[in-house]
Amino acid sequence: MKPGDRSPPADYHKEDQIQTQTPPKTPSPTPTTTTCCSPTTIICGNCGGATAFAQPPPTWSDISPPPNYRPIRAPAINLPPNHSQQAIILSPVPQSQRVPTVTPPYHFETPAKRIQSVDDIRRFHDSDASKNFLGFVVALSESIRGHKISDPCHQSSTVNSIISIIQTLIRWVDEIPPVEQSSRYGNYSFRVWHNRLTENSESLMLDFLPDDLRSATVEIVPYFTDSFGNSSRIDYGTGHETNFAAWLYCLARIGLIKEEDYQAVVSRVFVNYLELMRKLQLVYCLEPAGSHGVWGLDDYHFLPFIFGSSQLIDHKYMKPKSIHNQDILDNFSNEYLYLSCITFVKKVKKGLFAEHSPLLDDISGVPTWNKVNGGMLKMYKVEVLEKVPIMQHFLFGWLIKWE
Repeated sequence: MKPGDRSPPADYHKEDQIQTQTPPKTPSPTPTTTTCCSPTTIICGNCGGATAFAQPPPTWSDISPPPNYRPIRAPAINLPPNHSQQAIILSPVPQSQRVPTVTPPYHFETPAKRIQSVDDIRRFHDSDASKNFLGFVVALSESIRGHKISDPCHQSSTVNSIISIIQTLIRWVDEIPPVEQSSRYGNYSFRVWHNRLTENSESLMLDFLPDDLRSATVEIVPYFTDSFGNSSRIDYGTGHETNFAAWLYCLARIGLIKEEDYQAVVSRVFVNYLELMRKLQLVYCLEPAGSHGVWGLDDYHFLPFIFGSSQLIDHKYMKPKSIHNQDILDNFSNEYLYLSCITFVKKVKKGLFAEHSPLLDDISGVPTWNKVNGGMLKMYKVEVLEKVPIMQHFLFGWLIKWE
């Protein structure tokens, strides 16, 4: 190297040594790498670094992504069943209806199961009986709108008698303790409790039925006894809860429950019923009947979410997202059914709320309680009243006709 020439880089001679020690390689085609969400990038075959060549234009538009495109966040593996999601979205919000009362002569009959297939479900939902029963549930929901549980309301003698009956059933749970057994679900003492219920159900009905309606026991007793779970399977679910609503509907059909009683039916009767069922679930470890698991609204109940969301419509401070505020749950769950349900779910299920109750967590993102209530009513119709596994146990007689 002549004086004055620029000195080579520090690794120049080192590279020459490497080249003399290794035989020359035949040039290989320049490899390219592609990614799923970026255009092709040309890299150097020797060092692996990017070349100075300009990046070629993409072969797709921003509107149409490439065929091998994948989102950054892959969807969950255990997706919820969405076959009925479209039906819930497209169906109209059910409307309340007045319950027509029956008049003499009465033709009470022992109710029987009629639904066995999807065609039977369609036949039931096309009938006036189905529409009126759902309208009764909506009317109960509207009666509690904007009211707390403790708000004063009209309580008839029939409502007071029903409350007394439920309190009697609660005392029976204390009198019949659970037995020790190895199985996790289904304590056998529940069968003892349910047998006592079945044996005394007719006398419990006769305590408030007038003389001219005493023959109604043949029809209303089966609804009542099937409202608290199944003694063979030792389980409970939304179908049994629906039978309790059907029992109340039958009492409205024979004129014992009137429209002015609806608020008390929710805030007094149904609240006591919910207290009884939670006690049965905890003491006798009732198995959830037909639960959707983590993707279900609740393992056991549906109606308290309907009534509870109606209570909170137009509330000044509490919004659907307020269920994540523990202070609100601690202070107001005894006044609002929806908050009571959330509190109970958090009590019996461990872990993050979004993991064990993702559907309730998603609903908390809805902006208003009015939308929550409307969605709950549509969901109840599709997910409960239109499901064969649930409605195959529903009973039909003279008060709820199979048409």
